[in-house]
Amino acid sequence: MIGETDYAGDVPERLPRNGVVLIGEDRLKWIVFDCPCRRGHRIMLNADSARRPYWTLKSGGTITISPSIDYVGGNRRCHYFVHDGRIEWVGDSL
Repeated sequence: MIGETDYAGDVPERLPRNGVVLIGEDRLKWIVFDCPCRRGHRIMLNADSARRPYWTLKSGGTITISPSIDYVGGNRRCHYFVHDGRIEWVGDSL
């Protein structure tokens, strides 16, 4: 499921599994979803090419996000690719 809103404050606290929210008024600024590890942390990726780092999104029924997502928090690392709607975990994830 892909939802859209103009403001980050409008993103619900809980998203459906595989839910993604795209944020931006005139152009895409953020890609938001809950980490597929299901440990409860939210991923918020910058999609504005004027700021670094930034990610690109391709959608057409399924989504692809580039480059990989590499979340590090506490003693947890979640490193993966989203390609054609599938999660491809990188072997170095904790």
